Amino acid sequence: MNTRKSKIPGQVFFLSCAVLLAAASSIAQESSSKPDGNSAVAPSEAANTGGPSAALKAELSAACAQNQTEFVRFLTARNKEAFSRMTPTARVALMKRFVLLNEPGKPTASENPAGRPVVRCQTPDVTTEMQIGGSELRDNIAFLPMELRDTTDTTGANVHQITMGLVREDGEWKLLSLGLLLLDLPALEVLNKVARAVEAYRNKYLRLPESLANLDHPLHGAANGEAAGLLDSDLANGIKNGYAIRYVIVGASTLGAPAKYELAATPLQYGRTGRRSFFRDSNGAVHAADRRGAIGSESDPKVE
Repeated sequence: MNTRKSKIPGQVFFLSCAVLLAAASSIAQESSSKPDGNSAVAPSEAANTGGPSAALKAELSAACAQNQTEFVRFLTARNKEAFSRMTPTARVALMKRFVLLNEPGKPTASENPAGRPVVRCQTPDVTTEMQIGGSELRDNIAFLPMELRDTTDTTGANVHQITMGLVREDGEWKLLSLGLLLLDLPALEVLNKVARAVEAYRNKYLRLPESLANLDHPLHGAANGEAAGLLDSDLANGIKNGYAIRYVIVGASTLGAPAKYELAATPLQYGRTGRRSFFRDSNGAVHAADRRGAIGSESDPKVE
């Protein structure tokens, strides 16, 4: 990162746009309210308007100010739980990436000539501007196009075009995604948890488990090689947090440290429980891509 903004390539965000938009075949254009002039953004008040644009505007403002209390209000229950288990540094880093700024800023709201919401995030070194487009709705899911740019970029040469996904949960709009920075934190957490359990099994029994079932808790008696007590039953059965988990041993040998394995986490209901498919290769690197519900592979982009 430089001292002004994070070096997140615009291409990272572009990859998600076409697939996200294709998922909404029945489109209803959201009506927009038109506040007068510029105003400081109060995230709690913005959320009370009830629309996906208002929820996104509030989330952008919370990320700008690095206000974790307000930021988590607009996450789904699953992602809120996962976010709470992140380290404080990781939480701040995620909010920084959300608005492409390194330090807390002052958010203000206005509207563009078309009446669409605009959020500006002002810091001592740079000010970014985020223009929110009209939402495309289907059932309880909304997709909103957004443009993010440095206000000094008058030519539009470095504009980031992002599509944000929101889902209606308990009557309120919550973030389903952060562009390609999808908040698939539960899926990543699950992969890491399974990997830790596999390594713990290997360290104890000097071989890889034959299946995830070997990591389950025993029905009776003490833990053993058939049921090591390292994972809960749902995860040992290959299902957790809306994702299907696949474990595959790579090669013929399961013995010792050289033995290798792969893990995959795939949305059970594409577009509702998740969009990206995650893949942990035999070297431990995690990859992710929107595969429309198909299993990921090591050819997918790495998750940094």
